[in-house]
Amino acid sequence: MTVSVLFALGFIFLFTTGGLTGIILSNAGLDVALHDTYYVVAHFHYVLSMGVVFAFFAAFYYWIEKIIGLKFNRFWGTIHFILTFIGVNLTFFPMHFLGLNGMPRRIPDYPDSYLLWNWMESWGSILSALGLVVFLFIFARILSYTFRAALLSMDEEIVIANFKQQKKKRSN
Repeated sequence: MTVSVLFALGFIFLFTTGGLTGIILSNAGLDVALHDTYYVVAHFHYVLSMGVVFAFFAAFYYWIEKIIGLKFNRFWGTIHFILTFIGVNLTFFPMHFLGLNGMPRRIPDYPDSYLLWNWMESWGSILSALGLVVFLFIFARILSYTFRAALLSMDEEIVIANFKQQKKKRSN
């Protein structure tokens, strides 16, 4: 399975999870109870944020080989997917439980009863950040290979131009 397919499947999973939480929020009675809680934050991030991010990565890994003409290391792409997928789920899924327990949005501090879920979210965000570092590493390698390939092609053009000039001088 290619890295772009992994990210596409991750997009489908995250978008579906967010959609299922949206069904719960469509109930007027529950929406009143869950309004301004972390449940809404989790729903929003699953549907919009992670949907966009995973779709972007799926498109990037699909098109980069076609645009640049060079292959990336699939091992590092898979590591990027695993870290990001586990990281975002560990970050945003516990927010559902926090919202169901009544943790409000937009507070600078939280009661100790929410410590475990917030601790899990923190570790999830660290994993997501590590996934981003892996992506930046992959992107930097792609750019360096592209830059070297461009320099080599320019060197070849210079060598060919010099060869043609020398050949002209010899024939004169």
